[in-house]
Amino acid sequence: MRFVDVSVDLAARARDVAEAVREQREKELADVRSSNEKLAQELAGLTDSVHRDELARAQQRLRIEALETRAIEELGLSAEQLVADFGPEQPVPVPAAAVDKWAELRAPVDEDGNAIVEGVPFVRAEQEKRLRKAERDLAALGKVNPLALEEFAALEERHQFLSTQLEDLKSSRKDLLDIIKEVDNRVQQVFAEAFADTSKQFDHVFARLFPGGEGKLVLTDPDDMLTTGIEVEARPAGKKIKRLSLLSGGERSLTAVALLVAIFKARPSPFYVMDEVEAALDDTNLGRLITIFEELRESSQLIVITHQKRTMEVADALYGVTMRGDGVSTVISQRLGAEV
Repeated sequence: MRFVDVSVDLAARARDVAEAVREQREKELADVRSSNEKLAQELAGLTDSVHRDELARAQQRLRIEALETRAIEELGLSAEQLVADFGPEQPVPVPAAAVDKWAELRAPVDEDGNAIVEGVPFVRAEQEKRLRKAERDLAALGKVNPLALEEFAALEERHQFLSTQLEDLKSSRKDLLDIIKEVDNRVQQVFAEAFADTSKQFDHVFARLFPGGEGKLVLTDPDDMLTTGIEVEARPAGKKIKRLSLLSGGERSLTAVALLVAIFKARPSPFYVMDEVEAALDDTNLGRLITIFEELRESSQLIVITHQKRTMEVADALYGVTMRGDGVSTVISQRLGAEV
């Protein structure tokens, strides 16, 4: 029995040792698994980073190729030439404050005769700011119109045509204004002469029709002969009034006849037609008017429509309607003073 106890004790010890070893192995395995997971995560991160870098490099290559193609198509320069001429190591030219057409000739040159560009060092932030401003200015210009030259030519031709028409209108307007001015001057001259002659004749005729009276013609605006009016002032003998509205009907009629006769004498005509001008006159004034008629017919022919017997007596010929003894009206013409 003692041997059995010893064996059991040895087995228990061996079991404890094995369990300890197993726990140690499990712990090491757990550490290895944890490290393996971390390494797998790092590998996945590195793989993703590599993929992103490769994608970025591919995008950059495509962008560079596109820029190279654009440079060749638009500028006719290769990427190497652009970098050599406009790379970041090249100074950035400073725009001149004022336009000087001789500045290029005064610029310094190198041994090969190339102009030495003076400028400021390349600063990406500043140049990117200039680029954004230039892009905004370019966008403000709008899209390029391929038909702009044809439209400009058409508009230029239209503008030239309209300019020619405008010059013709200005020239015509000037000619018309000159003609209007000449006509106005002529009208003022003729009117002033006619008014002066008529006013002189009116004074003379009025004095004959109204013995002892005073009559004259007055301009309402002597400074502007084109728009002035004419007022008739009449003062018969023994009266202080001058306004025509305050005169009697016969006096107004005789004053109007005086003005009419004054116009006839100032600007004579081959013949005159007068209709009932002496209808409102009494015998005395009628006699004075007949005297004026006799003066007028010395140089002109008078056609007078009248019912006054005295006026008919001084006529050379009568034309009218009379009633015969049987009560029938008949048209007659009679030359006075002629032999029957």
